[in-house]
Parts: sequence; structure tokens; C-alpha cells
Amino acid sequence: MITFINLLTFSRIVLAAIIFLLLMSSDGYLLALILFYIAGLTDWLDGYLARKYNAVSQLGEVLDPIADKILIVFVFFGLAVNLTSYLIGFIASLIITREIWVGALRDLNSRNNKSEATKVTFLAKIKTTIQLFTISIYLFALTLNNMLLVIIADVFLFISLIITIYTGLIYTLNSFKQNNS
Repeated sequence: MITFINLLTFSRIVLAAIIFLLLMSSDGYLLALILFYIAGLTDWLDGYLARKYNAVSQLGEVLDPIADKILIVFVFFGLAVNLTSYLIGFIASLIITREIWVGALRDLNSRNNKSEATKVTFLAKIKTTIQLFTISIYLFALTLNNMLLVIIADVFLFISLIITIYTGLIYTLNSFKQNNS
């Protein structure tokens, strides 16, 4: 079961690259949207199965958030190229920078037995959900050729950025806070 769950997680990485390529042609928009939803389903399913069958593995714990980030990176950059949007490219770069920074903090905290400082918070899960929702709106807008939806997605992109920066700041403050025990 663990191998199947890890394959589900890994499939998100493969789907990310395929979605990126599909975004290079207007003929691929609908399939990109469908594959993005399938990727989201694999994210839910691997977590559900791991909890239900108590089939949690170290590889899965590491790979799952990385697969989410890879999916987000590929699709945001595919959207930036497709829509010729410096805004999407810049904000996606800020989001990825935060993810790399938090990954470094997690490594640092792990080495110093302070892993609690960067434990995933509920707000960080909301952040990922909003990022994925934002991408869904962009993909839906491309599929329907509706620029109003692109503007709505841009608003959600800013909301996503604010939450992303805020959670990164919280993790940073927690990581460098002195223990007063």
C-alpha cells in the first residue's frame, strides 16, 4: 500500500510537467484543467489512504509537500508564459522563494531539534488551498477564453501571496525565537 501511495504522490510531479506542456497550446487548455483536477485528487487520495491504512512513510512525508510545490511551480510558470504575465511570473517567484526559505528553516530546525517551530500550520494548508484554487481559476479562464476570470484569478493570486509571505514570516519568527524555558 505504501508503494501505491507514493506512486500517487509521484504522479503529481509527472502531471505537473505534462500540464506545463499542455499550456503551450490553446488546444491543451481543457486537458490541462482536467489533469490539474486529477493531480488535486491524487493529493487528497494519497493522504486519505495513508491515514486510513496507517501507511505513512518517511518518503511519503517528504515527497507529498514537494510534489505539491512542484505542481504549483510548473503550472504558475506555464501560466506566466502562456498569458505573457510578468505579474504571475513575479508572484510565483516570490511564492517559490518562500517555499525554499521555509524548507531551509525546516532543515535548520531539524538539525537543532526545533522541528515544532516549522510544523505545518492550518493557515499554511489554507495557503496551499488558495494557491491551487487560484490556478484552477486561471486554467478555467483559459479553457473558456474568459479574461474576466483571469482578473479574478489575479486577485486571488495577491491573496495567496499575502498568506504565503505571512506564513513564511511566522515560521521565520518561530525559528529564531529564543527559548525562555
